[in-house]
Amino acid sequence: MSYESTITFTLDTICPWTYLGYLRLKKALSEYSSPKVTFTLRFAPYQLYPDFSKDGEDKHAWYKREKYNNDEQKMKLYTQYMGELGKQEGVEFDFHGVIANTLDAHRVLFSTQESKGPEAAQKAVESLYAQYFTEQAHPSAKDTLTKACTAAGLSEDEAKSLVEDESEGLMDVKMAIREQTGNGVDSVPYVVFEGRRRDFTLVGAKEVKEYVKTMEQVGKEA
Repeated sequence: MSYESTITFTLDTICPWTYLGYLRLKKALSEYSSPKVTFTLRFAPYQLYPDFSKDGEDKHAWYKREKYNNDEQKMKLYTQYMGELGKQEGVEFDFHGVIANTLDAHRVLFSTQESKGPEAAQKAVESLYAQYFTEQAHPSAKDTLTKACTAAGLSEDEAKSLVEDESEGLMDVKMAIREQTGNGVDSVPYVVFEGRRRDFTLVGAKEVKEYVKTMEQVGKEA
């Protein structure tokens, strides 16, 4: 009987490095196979910028101001660099649109995972990332969240109910965010591979081979 390991992937839906980390981990999961261990990917919430407003502000302007002191040349170099990394994973990053508070996105994702399971949550995550990073979608707008819910397999009525009832799952996701902070998470992606004898933690977006190597280590100790 194989050992069942949970990979806990802590994320924020507006972090480009977390998107890259997710895509690379997904590749690693498709590459690794062992009769000794099976992996289940689960998501945990974290907010990089919990004080952002719901309305948000211009994403490009925010990055340029907050990350590069309004230096347009540095911002251009950053977008070019991230663009190249994105292309390697099949993503055309777009740093225009709106950056905003992600609590509602986490609430909807957390509730979907709890009610529909990890595979549905994975589809929701992929939809949220793709909409935000390639389609200039607002990260927590109702239409963005509804699209993610239906991508996860919720019916139109289920999606509408979950998105519009802003109290559903709110306390649970706030508690989950506090739990991650209590676990020492202060950046994302923060990935924990559950092992039979010990856990393995990788912080930051790693290369595919490093995720595979970690899964191999879990398998060796299973």
